[in-house]
Amino acid sequence: MLTFAHPWLFVLVPLPWLVRSLLPAHHERKAAVRVPFLQRLSRLVGLQPGSGVAVARRPLSQWLVLGLTWLFIVAALTRPQWLEEPVIKELPMRDLLVAVDLSGSMEAQDFTDADGNSVDRLTAVKQVLDTFFARRDGDRVGLILFGSAAFVQVPFTDDLDVVRELLDEAQIRMLGPRTMLGDAMGLAINLFERSEVDERVLIVLTDGNDTGSLVPPERAAEIARDNGVVTYTIAIGDPTSAGEQALDEKTLENIASITGGSYFHANDREELEAIYTQLDEVNPRQVETQSYRPLSDLYHWPLAAGMLLTLFYIMFLEIRLRLSKQQDESAGLQEPVT
Repeated sequence: MLTFAHPWLFVLVPLPWLVRSLLPAHHERKAAVRVPFLQRLSRLVGLQPGSGVAVARRPLSQWLVLGLTWLFIVAALTRPQWLEEPVIKELPMRDLLVAVDLSGSMEAQDFTDADGNSVDRLTAVKQVLDTFFARRDGDRVGLILFGSAAFVQVPFTDDLDVVRELLDEAQIRMLGPRTMLGDAMGLAINLFERSEVDERVLIVLTDGNDTGSLVPPERAAEIARDNGVVTYTIAIGDPTSAGEQALDEKTLENIASITGGSYFHANDREELEAIYTQLDEVNPRQVETQSYRPLSDLYHWPLAAGMLLTLFYIMFLEIRLRLSKQQDESAGLQEPVT
């Protein structure tokens, strides 16, 4: 749709006509040619000399070119713009961070894949998380991996394909055999401090217990609560196991309770899929739409039209003048000499 940024400037269209009508015409005095035999000459030609002024007449073509050029200039001054169709952009309203345990206990092959084959826990987690991430269109997603240390694998991004690809590259024990759950939560809190959205969700998945984090998990949960980070904890594996691989369900329940989240436990792939389906329902996709209509400036078109019109008219006058001179020269050469 065509629009104008300064349509009020169209009032300038009649300005040249007003100036010509209201202001006096330009005139200047010049000495006339004195002819001593003027009376005799007037009798011979049969005309009587008169008094007055000589007025230079402009041809109609010149008036048309001047008028059209002025219209093009005014049109350019009004800044014509082409208003394009609305563009709607979806802005994420939530940052979702997933922390995945890569400790040695994740190599236990007590889960199955989509075909029913026996796989280790991490492989099953990858497959379920891949489907979960594929449905997060509209969220900014981040990924933290932790073992004996915690590491930000993917900072917050809306490029879900990158998150899924880097999750697939994660390997068991790549960050050591232990489970630093509290340190992973502390790293997540630091990452959320740079977030500009109000809703912040942390999902922690582990099959063990904290084995010596600098920040105890429950203390990290209190800090997360103070920073508005809601934490959902997911435990996988056998809750009756003992030793360093024992599943500390009590701590995971406390973390979820302190932050206002929920605790889930999955013994197999089906339960794990059901948990992420439930998380989809608890935290549905939320976006803020922002629409705008692009504007393209068109002032250069009338400006260029005015310049080309003037240029072509000058070229036309120059060509006509040259042709006229050539005709006069040819006529002079053809006159008989007496």
